[in-house]
Amino acid sequence: MLWNYLKIAWKVLLRRKFFTAISLFGISFTLMILLVVYALFDYTVGPHQPEMRTDRLLFASRMEYQYKDGGVNRSSLGYAFLDRHARPLRTPENVSISESNWSEAVAYVGNQTLKLDQKRTDSEFWQVLNFTFVAGRPYNLREVRDGAHVAVINETTSRHYFGTTQGVVGRPLVLDSRAYQVVGVVRDVPLLRFSCYADVWLPVTTTTDDLRNPDYMGRYQVILLARSAADVPRVQQEYEQMIAHQPVPDPKQFKQIGSHALLLRTAVLSRFARGSQGPGSDQPILRLMLMLALLFMLLPALNLVNINVSRTLERSSEIGVRKAFGATAGRLVGQFLVENIFLTLVGGVLGLALAAGALHLLNESQFLPYSEFGLNGRVFGMALGIVLFFGVLSGAYPAYKMSKLQAVKALKGDTAA
Repeated sequence: MLWNYLKIAWKVLLRRKFFTAISLFGISFTLMILLVVYALFDYTVGPHQPEMRTDRLLFASRMEYQYKDGGVNRSSLGYAFLDRHARPLRTPENVSISESNWSEAVAYVGNQTLKLDQKRTDSEFWQVLNFTFVAGRPYNLREVRDGAHVAVINETTSRHYFGTTQGVVGRPLVLDSRAYQVVGVVRDVPLLRFSCYADVWLPVTTTTDDLRNPDYMGRYQVILLARSAADVPRVQQEYEQMIAHQPVPDPKQFKQIGSHALLLRTAVLSRFARGSQGPGSDQPILRLMLMLALLFMLLPALNLVNINVSRTLERSSEIGVRKAFGATAGRLVGQFLVENIFLTLVGGVLGLALAAGALHLLNESQFLPYSEFGLNGRVFGMALGIVLFFGVLSGAYPAYKMSKLQAVKALKGDTAA
């Protein structure tokens, strides 16, 4: 039965090629836009190198001072504060402290000036994250403790500075007139991985910052690796309990301080949310994104509904014959829904091809440095969900309308239900 429905659907599509082309364009273009946006979203907050264990990684990069008059002051955290209070936490498997943002460093190759993004980290940084080393190794605890002038660089920096990615381990790299020895080369990390992106990574102890400053605020972040996904709430609870036990720095000015350890998606999206950046603060942004996606699909869906109504009106005699031979309303609805879903699946294939091409162009343009957007399993799953939703949404009303036609009227060409 299903095979027969599909053959009929194909014949119907070929019958009115102009309507079919309009329908396929609306579906494929809409799907392309949604998939490109979702691929960007997935590449930012999904499990990608080096943040592969997103179900276990927690990020705390903000300290909030709540004023007594209701205002909020937010900043990154102080190194000494995190080293004293966050590093000894018992529930995480590992704890890393690093700069929350990258800074610019300058290197010279002949007459060429290279502007490189650098980030300073501890040795645990390489253990909580999953970098891919193409040469060498990460710097270790002893090198961090001793403030050794060593560096890990990405492949692009290696090619630009040394002309190759091979045989660069042990060679000097001069940044801002200071010489560092390259100990490792890693695959490029895309700019969208805000917490770990850089061109060059250096030991945190090579900074000119006062790492003994006890202030809560500074320019650092802590990354906590839970032992399992089930342990994430326990790690968050211990971190917040630690924050709750800290005294308010100026009780006359502030009434409360706050900091939260957040999963990657929440940590990224909560930056755009109002109010406290705690667990669940990404939900308003997600709801807004879903609402915009639904509105974006509504116009082509309504257009497809009108086309489907026109298409089915032409088949009134067919509907009358089928009803005369005992076809039920439910069977007719099922047939029209299958036909419409088949149409949207064809449009979905075209949309996937267009999205793949658009993502390839984005990668080639390097509009976002080191981006490697693609259509992974999660994007394919999203595409299938959109296609099915689109097919049912745009086909339900025309199918219901035609299933209600009376057989005698349909045979006479009267399409009034």
